[in-house]
Amino acid sequence: MKTMTCRQLGGACEKEFNANTFEDISEMSKQHGMDMFQKKDEAHLEAMNRMRVLMETPDSEAMKNWIKKKRDEFNALPDSE
Repeated sequence: MKTMTCRQLGGACEKEFNANTFEDISEMSKQHGMDMFQKKDEAHLEAMNRMRVLMETPDSEAMKNWIKKKRDEFNALPDSE
């Protein structure tokens, strides 16, 4: 199991997510983002706007590079208890 924070995944806080796969941790981060969106958390809304720019063209090199960088970062992490 590996641990990443909301901030490490492009978010705005230090909430930790624990998962065995990058896909699982990405889904946890996405759910957290939706929760923060519903709460109208300003810091998270700003982070979402930055991500929205990357996601405007999902097949863009910028988005692919961002996902690869985060996946590589996740894979390089040591296993946590």
